[in-house]
Amino acid sequence: MTTLSDMSSPTKKPMTYANTGVDIGAGDRLVGLIQSMMKRTHSPRVLGDHGGFAGMFRLDFNEKLFKRNYKDPVLVACTDGVGTKVKLACELEIYDTVGIDCVAMNVNDMIVQGAEPLIFLDYLGLHRQDPETTAAIVSGVAKGCIQSNCALIGGECAEMPDIYAEGDFDIAGFAVGVVELDRAIDPSRVEPGDVIIGLPSSGVHSNGFTLARAAIADLDLNSIYPELETNKTLGEVLLQPTRIYVEPIIKLLKQYTVKKVVSGMAHITGGGIGGNVRRCLCEAVDATIDLNAWEVPAIFNFLQEHGNIESSEMFHVFNMGIGYVLIVRPAFADSIATHLKDEGEEPIVLGTITKGSGNVHLIDGDSASCN
Repeated sequence: MTTLSDMSSPTKKPMTYANTGVDIGAGDRLVGLIQSMMKRTHSPRVLGDHGGFAGMFRLDFNEKLFKRNYKDPVLVACTDGVGTKVKLACELEIYDTVGIDCVAMNVNDMIVQGAEPLIFLDYLGLHRQDPETTAAIVSGVAKGCIQSNCALIGGECAEMPDIYAEGDFDIAGFAVGVVELDRAIDPSRVEPGDVIIGLPSSGVHSNGFTLARAAIADLDLNSIYPELETNKTLGEVLLQPTRIYVEPIIKLLKQYTVKKVVSGMAHITGGGIGGNVRRCLCEAVDATIDLNAWEVPAIFNFLQEHGNIESSEMFHVFNMGIGYVLIVRPAFADSIATHLKDEGEEPIVLGTITKGSGNVHLIDGDSASCN
């Protein structure tokens, strides 16, 4: 009978997984570093410890409360990543912010449906496992989950030296939330007269970085530029984490559980304000947005100048300072704005909804464009 030990050649150096580029031991060390980070995101609804084959989350931990809030609960799921913003993180060796971005890109999409985030899982693909670097990335994921009031219940870290170049990695996430069916946000509810309210972004967020990186390719990421109106370096400005809008939006929706005063919402990502607002309209209405309603942050003017990018392209690619949009009933617009201000937000009235055919009109003085 032939055994595994009999099959190795005495003339060749024994091959191992580690010397082909995958270190299982490093993965085990990583688990020890991130367990406490994950537990900080957990509530009693999370069952079991990290390290199993799958995470478990109890939907009705407080049964009476759950039944009072949800009679017809619907699970809402989404997945997203950070894109080429990770290239800047690698170049600057700043790893603790892109995890926040990863959570934000998912949960900000989720709350557009009116859903409350429950759980999050992440995926990391990288060239080689460095436990400390990977733990820094996961620390950002944990911070994002805490900001979103959702539990980080698992993830995957794949070491693939044949796929990723030295020092490179990618990160993506998957989120699950819940919404009561009759409180889910439905584009068919948007009607003429509704008011469009915008919430500021924290910067570029996590879209358009291939263009942004090209625009500043000849600049020093570690330098401070007066045009940016901050004492932060260019790299720090670009790596500013994506804002997470979960807390103010969920609090707002819970404030108006009887009256459906929010008719639509949009997370402003790739496609800009025009492309994303259009996604939350029905075919019977148009949105008109005044581009002079807010001051575009300095980073966007900086990118436009150094990349020689036309304004139409800027508004098509970047959020331009507005990270999230609500469409609300006109009778409640003032009270909603007041509520958001009480939560520390700076709501901006951007425009209105009119009869139309599902288009967004961006008005800049006497000129207009249609998305």
